Amino acid sequence: MAAAPLLSLQNIQLTFGGTRLLEGAELIVSPGQRIALVGRNGSGKSTLLKIAAGDVQHDGGVRFLEPSATLRYLPQEPDLSAYLTTLDYVEAGLGPGDDLYRAQYLLESLGLTGAENPKNLSGGEGRRAALARVLAPKPDILLLDEPTNHLDLPAIEWLQEELSSMRSAMVLISHDRRFLSDLTRATVWLDRGVTRRLDKGFGAFEAWRDEVLEEEERDRHKLDRQIVREEHWLRYGVTARRKRNVGRLERLSGLRQSRREQRRATGSVNMQVSEGRTSGALVTEAENISKSYGDRVIVNEFSTRILRGDRIGIVGPNGAGKTTLINLLTGSLPPDSGTIKLGAALEMAMLDQGRAKLQPETRLKDALTGGGSDTIQINGEPRHVIGYMKDFLFTPEQANTPIGKLSGGERARVALARALSLPSNFLVLDEPTNDLDLETLDLLEEMVSDYAGTVVVVSHDRDFLDRVATAIIIAEGDGVWTEYAGGYSDMVIQRGAGVSARAPVAKSAHRPGKTALAPVTAATGKRKLSFKERHALETLPKDIEKLEAEIKAINQTLNDPKLYARDPNAFAEKSKALAAAEQRRSAAEQQWLELEELREALEG
Repeated sequence: MAAAPLLSLQNIQLTFGGTRLLEGAELIVSPGQRIALVGRNGSGKSTLLKIAAGDVQHDGGVRFLEPSATLRYLPQEPDLSAYLTTLDYVEAGLGPGDDLYRAQYLLESLGLTGAENPKNLSGGEGRRAALARVLAPKPDILLLDEPTNHLDLPAIEWLQEELSSMRSAMVLISHDRRFLSDLTRATVWLDRGVTRRLDKGFGAFEAWRDEVLEEEERDRHKLDRQIVREEHWLRYGVTARRKRNVGRLERLSGLRQSRREQRRATGSVNMQVSEGRTSGALVTEAENISKSYGDRVIVNEFSTRILRGDRIGIVGPNGAGKTTLINLLTGSLPPDSGTIKLGAALEMAMLDQGRAKLQPETRLKDALTGGGSDTIQINGEPRHVIGYMKDFLFTPEQANTPIGKLSGGERARVALARALSLPSNFLVLDEPTNDLDLETLDLLEEMVSDYAGTVVVVSHDRDFLDRVATAIIIAEGDGVWTEYAGGYSDMVIQRGAGVSARAPVAKSAHRPGKTALAPVTAATGKRKLSFKERHALETLPKDIEKLEAEIKAINQTLNDPKLYARDPNAFAEKSKALAAAEQRRSAAEQQWLELEELREALEG
């Protein structure tokens, strides 16, 4: 017998500014369920989640929350202004009996100390504090709106592992396909104001969605043909010439009304890049380049050669220097040492991470045309700006809308539209997937794959990198960058691990190869093991035992003398798995030794 739902929304209706946003939407959340809530930008996903959280009042329908259930909601723009520190903010979300240490552990895992003044936080730091606040109590229901926004790859993978270990029911909105596919077991699709449910995780959603839309198109075609037949009877039928059949007239009127009321699926972005002349075979060549700021080394004697047609992904934790590396490779920043050689006939278009060139007061059409004109040049041909806006799902009425009034997804589309309108043979995309819906991501992937020039992209989206990159450059730490062939998953196989979190910069010197020590506790002046360090000391021996068992099992398989002859691919996969497991064991042993030395030093 199915468990009673903890939260249910039934026949939810909501109108904004005369437009019906929700027309009978439903959401049922039972204990332990993990649901992906998906839909186009502007379809009302965030609004539906706010209704589920009780933060927005709906016009019609029923919301039910089990009285004994605890619910936590992560908004896109949290408010921390009433608290003195981030730790105060997180602890305020705890209930009676909740673990106080968990608040500090979550903050440290997300790159915060707990002592930060909320007034001085960036938007990303505020969201990380809010994420710690909703996870700390381990609630019965978690409603998470874009939890991976502003997180780097190590933090995303940590969050995915943390959520996997929790028993809470979850509803997730995210543009990160890998994150949704790995975590969810059901999918709710919000489309044209109504919801459809698939009792499978997000991995099965896109094929199912396409089937639903194809079926709708067939039904619409049948309805059109039926209307044509009825109109033909009215005009030419013998009975119609003698006297009107009132019932049949009413039927035709009903068909026409149904046709008018049908809402078609939202149009797709028509993403077309304005390509420039062909560049030379060599795009950029770096030889032993280095760059430092003060005592901090960002790039240390890095060499690479990027050729026409390459798609290079750059990955690393926040603060590793990815944007600095891009500026070096594109010639906009000189290296301290080494040489950069740019190829011939380069025409570069750049999408910057912060969308910095989008001034809030600039009108939408002026942002695309540069102002003073109603036309824009695409591949040498003039196009009216309204038509180009429609390609990116903007209505003519939005032409004079200030950029600051647009949603995050709309601003992302504006930045893309402007970058792609510039003639180019070298595209540089710094976090292009931020705030884009899944359908627009699909089209961006196709555009990058079909682009005749060269692409360098910085992204934390593992699935996007797997689909478009021909090589990955990863920050290894201490200014070291390494290039691997293939996409992100290929890099993980070759390297044995994904992107690692950047070690904190210690104020005092430490021995090479050692983890930088955490700062001295301000209140006492005495260094203590953090919650995370204590937890690692307790769990690492068990992790090492599991890895040793895994290595032993792989070795037993590889000891089969007939394996290679029988299945060379399986032999290669097992060999890669063995190397990766041995590397993880070595790293775990090194980490445990360093922490044990630290514990002994502090206790001594």
